[in-house]
Amino acid sequence: MNCFAHAAIAVALTTAIATPAFAQAKLKVGFMLPATGTYAQLGTAIDNGFRLYVAEQGGKIAGREVEYVRVDDESDPAKATDNVNKLIKRDNVDVLIGTVHSGVAMAMAKAAKESGTLLIVPNAGSDPITGPMCAPNIFRSSFSNWQPGYAMGEVMAKRGLKKVVTITWKYAAGDESVKAFKEAFEKNGGNVVKELSLPFPNVEFQALLTEIAATKPDAVYTFFAGAGAVKFVKDYASAGLKKNIPLYGAGFLTDGTLEAQGADADGLMTTLHYADGLNTPRDNAFRLAYAKAYKLQPDVYAIQGYDAAQMLGIGLTATKGDAKNAAVFAEALRKARIDSPRGTFTLSRAHNPVQDIYLRQVSAKENKLTSVAAKALADPGRGCRM
Repeated sequence: MNCFAHAAIAVALTTAIATPAFAQAKLKVGFMLPATGTYAQLGTAIDNGFRLYVAEQGGKIAGREVEYVRVDDESDPAKATDNVNKLIKRDNVDVLIGTVHSGVAMAMAKAAKESGTLLIVPNAGSDPITGPMCAPNIFRSSFSNWQPGYAMGEVMAKRGLKKVVTITWKYAAGDESVKAFKEAFEKNGGNVVKELSLPFPNVEFQALLTEIAATKPDAVYTFFAGAGAVKFVKDYASAGLKKNIPLYGAGFLTDGTLEAQGADADGLMTTLHYADGLNTPRDNAFRLAYAKAYKLQPDVYAIQGYDAAQMLGIGLTATKGDAKNAAVFAEALRKARIDSPRGTFTLSRAHNPVQDIYLRQVSAKENKLTSVAAKALADPGRGCRM
C-alpha cells in the first residue's frame, strides 16, 4: 500500500472519530401513550405539547432530527412490559416518553432502569418512580401523586373542614393521592372518616355516592381523571350532593374535562401545578402557539408533554446529542431551571419537579387561579437511593 493510501485511511479514521454517528442519525423517540380508552385524550395532549416544542426548534432536538415511534399502551398494566420492550428491543429507541397510567409507567420505569434507556414521564405521578425506583436515566416532567394531594390536604384543613370522605379508583394513582391528602389533612387537625374506592376504570358510582350522602361529611376529596372524572362530577351533581357537600380534588378532576362536565363542574376547587389564566408572558405565548397549531386550548397534559421535550433538549444539548450519556444528561437537568408555561421549576435529587402547586376554582369552563396552595413543593422522594 502506498503512502497516499495510508494517508487517505488516516484521514477517514480521524473524520469518523471527530464526527460521531449521533450527529447524523435521527433521534428515535418512543411514545408509549394511550391512544384509546379512558385516557386517550390525555395522551393526545401530551403528544401535541411535545411536538410543539420540537417544531419551535425547527424539527430538531440538540441538532438531531426527530423520528417518532408509537405504541398505544391502552392504559393496561398487563400489556405494559411487552409494549415497552417493543420500543426498546425491536425499535431501538433512544428515549422513552410515557405515560399516563401509573401502573403502566411503573413497568416502563423498570424496563428503563434495567436497559439504561432514557425515560421521561410526562404524566403518571406514581410515587415510586421518583422514590425507590429512581435512577440516573429516569426523569419526570409532571408531578408526583403526593404533590397535589398533600397541597389540598393543607388547603382543606386551613379552611376549617374537619370530617372528610375520600373517593377514588383503587389503583396506584388514586391510592397515593389519597394517602398524601390524608397525611397533610390529619397532620393539620382534620379527620378522614371514610375511604371509598372502586376498580379502575369502573364508573358505576351510585352506591358510593349513596354512602357519602349517608355519612354527611364536611367535604369530599377525590382523584379521578379523563372520562371517569367527567362521569363522576356529573353523577355527584345529579345525586344532589354538590349543594350540601363541597367537592375538592386533585386537579385532574377538572383538567381537560370541563367542556364535557359543563355547569356541573362550576365552583369545584382543585390543586395542580398549572392553572388557566396564569397570565405570564411565557404562558400566554405558549397558549397562543398551541391554539394556532392545534385549534385547541392547552391543558396541563399539553404542558407536561411540552416540558418533557424541553428537558430532553436540555439534557441532549449537554451531551452533544448522545442519548446514552446518562450521567452528563442528569447533571445538566439537575442544574437547570426549566422555563415552563406553568412557571419556572427545578428537579429534585430524585428527578421530580420542584414546583408551585396552585389552588384553582372552576368558572366559565376554566380552572381559574385563586392562589398558590404550596410554593416550590418538593416531593419527599422517599426510598430514593440515587
